[in-house]
Amino acid sequence: MVKMPNCCQSLIGDSSANAKGERRFFRASVSPILLTALCLTTTCATNAQESPKTTKSTPRLTSQLLAPALTSVPSSGNQISFNGRTLPGTWLQRPRKAGQITTHLSDGAFRQLIGVNFLNSSDWARQPIQWFSSLTKPVVLTTKLLGAYRYLDITNFAQTSGWQIQANGNTLVIATPKAQVTNIIQSQQPSDASVTPLQQAGILVDLDRPTPWQLTQGSTVKKIPTPSSDPDTLTPKSTVPPNREWTITLDAIADPVLIERYTPQPPAAPPTLLPNLLKQLLPATPTQPIPPAPAPEPLIQQVEVVKNQTIISLSVPFGLSPQVSTVANPNRLIIDIRPDTLEERDITWSPGLRWRQHYVNLGTDRFPVVWLEVNPRKFGLTLKPIWASPDGVAGTAPLIQTAQRYLAVAGINGGYFNRNNRLPLGAIRRDSQWLSGPILNRGAIAWNDSGQFYFGRLTLEETLITANDQRLPILFLNSGYVQSGIARYTPAWGATYTPLTDNEIILVVQKDQITEQLPGGKIGGMAVPIPQDGYLLTLRANAASAASQLSIGSTVRISSTTAPTDFSRYPYIIGAGPLLVQNRQIVLDAKSEKFSNAFIAEKAIRSGICTTVTGTLMITAIHNRVGGYGPTLAEHAQLMQLMGCVDALNLDGGSSTSLYLGGQLLNRSPTTAARVHNGIGIFLKPQ
Repeated sequence: MVKMPNCCQSLIGDSSANAKGERRFFRASVSPILLTALCLTTTCATNAQESPKTTKSTPRLTSQLLAPALTSVPSSGNQISFNGRTLPGTWLQRPRKAGQITTHLSDGAFRQLIGVNFLNSSDWARQPIQWFSSLTKPVVLTTKLLGAYRYLDITNFAQTSGWQIQANGNTLVIATPKAQVTNIIQSQQPSDASVTPLQQAGILVDLDRPTPWQLTQGSTVKKIPTPSSDPDTLTPKSTVPPNREWTITLDAIADPVLIERYTPQPPAAPPTLLPNLLKQLLPATPTQPIPPAPAPEPLIQQVEVVKNQTIISLSVPFGLSPQVSTVANPNRLIIDIRPDTLEERDITWSPGLRWRQHYVNLGTDRFPVVWLEVNPRKFGLTLKPIWASPDGVAGTAPLIQTAQRYLAVAGINGGYFNRNNRLPLGAIRRDSQWLSGPILNRGAIAWNDSGQFYFGRLTLEETLITANDQRLPILFLNSGYVQSGIARYTPAWGATYTPLTDNEIILVVQKDQITEQLPGGKIGGMAVPIPQDGYLLTLRANAASAASQLSIGSTVRISSTTAPTDFSRYPYIIGAGPLLVQNRQIVLDAKSEKFSNAFIAEKAIRSGICTTVTGTLMITAIHNRVGGYGPTLAEHAQLMQLMGCVDALNLDGGSSTSLYLGGQLLNRSPTTAARVHNGIGIFLKPQ
């Protein structure tokens, strides 16, 4: 997540918490058969009324977001027992002729669990794959869209591979043939002669037969400095960014000789020397000799067998990543450590939804970009804001979890939030109701169900009007952004409001009448119920003097409009910022949107959303340039312009950047993705 100034920070939780949250969610999931029944009994709070005159209840998720009932499916579920390990993954089985059954896995689970490489395809109903097979004659699997997933028919693939498959309630039990790792070779030459000098050593893993594998990104490697034999010599601090852990996990057992070969040896203790008394008596020299550079970390840190799996642990230098491919005859994993590991893809995932990833050149730099192209007008795809908590605005969660709870087929993280109190810092509007109001005239995107979009810098202008026509400005609506003035909180905020500053005065308004006036006390103190037929007004700092003009029993009303007024015409809005491109021209002005100099200059991973000249919507994730860090805001604007964006908006970035499709993240390992507050979900209307 990109750092934000002051209280507008959109900070993150640690990746271990993210992973635990994801595991909890998957265990709580239900089979596709039960999705409709579950969602009909689950209350997922959305935006509350804009005006106190609106008496309808807070809107809920409706049946248009639900997966269709799988009435013709004899069995389905969302867990896969893979060689004895239970993992998340949706699946279904269907009968076919002669009493046989076809087995279908969601494509995200298939890629993640098996290590299959998806090849380019312009036909959403047919997905070519490569897995220990030929690139020129790939296996092609048929696909089926159902609910929020695209399922691949793996029946023939599994039979050819010798897999045994059986459904057991909610779990699909898969057993693959036993395999062995026969050799691990660390090559000093890249397999691709065209790779730049940044290329490091590659690894070849020989197998006696094809077997599933997974690549996982870990945390940075904490290197323990080697103590010097001279007690008077200081250990220099490294100026090089730390290495990162990566693991390759294979469903195969390595030969004991390989395990011994790559078992790390404990470091030798330095010799114990007496202090050099002569050195202590001599005057200090003006310059100290430069100590020799430390030896590079070995690429392969360890090879071990755990629960019938071989785990190869790597320590990869900054700016490099593993790229894994497979070949047959001999069956082999090829692991290249290189700076440009993004595999270019162009896959039509469903009608109107296209998954693409390529390098985009900006001057001498190359940026890996993963994006989805959406045509919401022609093929029945819709977009909706999504957020973490079903009970109000407070809360964060991994985007995977939020997208699956809403049954979105795809999505991207949205606007900023505060990590500490997990409250939004920007506009969220759904079904013409504000879940959270905009702040600081920052960039936002608005849209409707007809596929029309509007980009601009957004302000919500609300005014409290008293019975004697006195007008008081309301600065913020359902916002975690805190300043002196009047703020308003509706039922979309949650059941209660807890003061965000000391000594607030809280007014309870029901049916356009002030019914209570309460002292807020200390920050985080008492929780004040928010009336379903009204709202709360909080008077902070200097605004507290207005309390005498707002007595109990007096009537009030609210006028509300957006600036520009065009935003008012759209039922859906997500705010973030800064605005990058308008009418094909770069309009970046982060200063006017109150972003700090540090945020403006920071090089970070970026999320973005834009429209093209054809009306297509693109949601994008731009990662670190080859050999360096991610783009600055100025570079982000240029990259979006180069990609053909007519209008473009910067979304929250850094570790928040998460691009979701069909159950998995496309742009990064889930363990490295932060918990986020909100996002934009893409939904496929039931056929």
